[in-house]
Amino acid sequence: MLSHRKTIFVVDDEPDIVELVTYNLEREGFKAVGFTESSTVLEKAKQLQPDLIILDVMMPDIDGFELCKKLRSTPETAKIPVMFLTARTGEVDHIIGLELGGDDYVVKPISPRVLIARVKSLLRRFSEQARVERIVAPEVLRIGTLEIHRQNYTVWIDGVEMFFPKKEFELLAFLAANPDKVFTRYQLLNRIWGETVYVVERTVDVHISKIRDKLGRYASCIETVKGVGYRFRWKSEPVETST
Repeated sequence: MLSHRKTIFVVDDEPDIVELVTYNLEREGFKAVGFTESSTVLEKAKQLQPDLIILDVMMPDIDGFELCKKLRSTPETAKIPVMFLTARTGEVDHIIGLELGGDDYVVKPISPRVLIARVKSLLRRFSEQARVERIVAPEVLRIGTLEIHRQNYTVWIDGVEMFFPKKEFELLAFLAANPDKVFTRYQLLNRIWGETVYVVERTVDVHISKIRDKLGRYASCIETVKGVGYRFRWKSEPVETST
């Protein structure tokens, strides 16, 4: 039993699944709020600030992928963890879900005990992440005209806001908050995606490439350490780079 009740939204168009999941969450000491329609979830999440949203992909009104995009692009909900719970088993769907900002992707059917274990693992990871971020780095990281605002997941370059999907932002912010430290791809995968989510090391390379494209002349701040991984250098005079 948790020392205080965390609120979890359960969003699925099948009432039986909502009832089953919310029942088992309540048994474990969580406060579970069920939804069979996704159209009201964003506003409710802004109001209630749940600790986690368990989200089906195949919703009849706003599908789970689209809702996740809305959650990530809304400052009040950008940091809320999202766990996809879906019957869609395809690798492409799995990748899309994570690319859009999902923090875990669970395929139905799954036993309630395993689901609860995944929920607790995800909540622990985010709790530890928040604790470390409070200690390690300020809310706003600045170099020249580059600003990384960790409290609302925004990046500004030359006074213009640049859009970074959640995983890209988290990867950039983590590296920038730990300048000059070299992280392996495996370490970055565990830190940003978590141990329970299956993604390959190449995923880090793809995200770094996308981040560099958006950073423009600040792209050179992210250095590749051959055979190891990546590090961030707060350079006083960043230069244009095509890599």
